[in-house]
Amino acid sequence: MSLAVANRYARALADVVLAPGSGVEPLGALDQLRTFRDMMLESPELKNVLISPAVSVGNKRSVVSRLGDRAGFASIIRNFLYVVIDHRRVDQIPDLVSAFEAALDERTGRVRAHVTSAAPLDPGQQTAVQERLARLTGKQVHCEFRVEAGLIGGLVARIGSTVYDGSVRGQLEVLRQRLIPA
Repeated sequence: MSLAVANRYARALADVVLAPGSGVEPLGALDQLRTFRDMMLESPELKNVLISPAVSVGNKRSVVSRLGDRAGFASIIRNFLYVVIDHRRVDQIPDLVSAFEAALDERTGRVRAHVTSAAPLDPGQQTAVQERLARLTGKQVHCEFRVEAGLIGGLVARIGSTVYDGSVRGQLEVLRQRLIPA
């Protein structure tokens, strides 16, 4: 499936989930889709059943219905999965989940920040970084934290194509550029 098709499906689902009275929280819908994606990735048998043309659409829907009952999927998510099955797009669930997440972020004013620090940040530090980035962007920020010892100290935050480099490694690189004549 092309990225354009995944984006179309994701935007349609976002329209339904964000509509007043949908009965499902947007982030809850995302979590349910992630759960389904993870089920498929962890069970090659499930993925094969849902992708196989030898298995009828009705049987595939039945499998998704039973999984949805056990996992507590909202009817909107089940219906979306039925549409995906009907149109033979089950193998593209990972792309659909990513596109749906991006659509929700765009429509709810959230941005994703990838924060890399030299050492693990405690929850208070993570909250402070998240609040500071929210003030800088004027948007709600969801941070994904990771550690890279090569930074020596400080941290680097990337939001889209914007990089905020407060690392010792970055400062040393700036100093090196100033000291070495062009």
